[in-house]
Amino acid sequence: MTSVRRSDFDVTNSVQVSSPRAVLRAVEVLYRPTWPGLSMEPLARAFEHFERLFAGRVPGYHGVDTVYHDRQHTLDITLALARLLVGYERQQNESGRLGGARAVVGLITGLFHDVGYLRRTDDRDSRNGAEFTRTHVSRGARFLEEYLPVLGFGSWAPVATEIIHFTGYEQPFARIEERVSDPRDITVGHMLGTADMIAQMADRCYLEKCRDRLYAEFVVGGVALPFSNGNRRVKYASGLDLLRQTPDFVAEVRTKRLDGDFRGAYRYLELLFDGRNPYLEAIDRNVEYLRQVLRSESWQLLRRRPPIFAASADPMSTMRGLVLGHIKRVWSGN
Repeated sequence: MTSVRRSDFDVTNSVQVSSPRAVLRAVEVLYRPTWPGLSMEPLARAFEHFERLFAGRVPGYHGVDTVYHDRQHTLDITLALARLLVGYERQQNESGRLGGARAVVGLITGLFHDVGYLRRTDDRDSRNGAEFTRTHVSRGARFLEEYLPVLGFGSWAPVATEIIHFTGYEQPFARIEERVSDPRDITVGHMLGTADMIAQMADRCYLEKCRDRLYAEFVVGGVALPFSNGNRRVKYASGLDLLRQTPDFVAEVRTKRLDGDFRGAYRYLELLFDGRNPYLEAIDRNVEYLRQVLRSESWQLLRRRPPIFAASADPMSTMRGLVLGHIKRVWSGN
């Protein structure tokens, strides 16, 4: 294993998180000894469908065209979630265990948690999946409602379509917890939300991706330049402005979401890493490096150009055109 972390590898630099097959293999290594006798066939089918779906090879769907929420983003979160689920399970007595079926459904929910960014072929008024930024979680829930029965998990659909909302901002978490009766399902939801936050913030190229890609998605999705009572409000003036706000964002996520709403679920990882938490360590390194950049205003220090794992060859060029067009329309009042 190389000592320099590769841009499309996980925090341990051992799993290529741009590859569905590599992540599935890593999941199987974790799941088989934790739930002996559990069939891996539904997970294998789900990963194969995910790969085809995001590549644009499933009828009724365009492939992934969002530049931040690409294939690597989802697979990185899925691997982190598998580690959380296994770490949790190995610490529980019999009454508190999740069981294999719940662990499989939870992981499938993670694997498709951002499927709502994918445009359907009947979404004729949309030009990029980022336009669904505000509604992608609900769209993902509808997908799971249709897809879980295909894998033989139709009875789990009411749970999955609720806990997927722990990855977004469309529903208050208290409302989700009112609707889900089994506390183990809530725990899975907390781990799902935790994985979604820690894996992306621990990405080796998180800072560059925020500046160059997440900002672009926010513009196209109406988040960076929203309207309030007919008046324009600028939330993020540029990718650099988004970076300037990132240290406070990370601190707020740590306090309100990870330690608050999700009740410190990230600690379940530590059993697998001899008491360490490589995700939090990587996040701390990212924030400290960003603070150095902000103090010096030496933006050239953010020079990584990681590949985008989308369905088209050059999705960033398309995204830039959409960003410019959106900004012109907003400021012209059209």
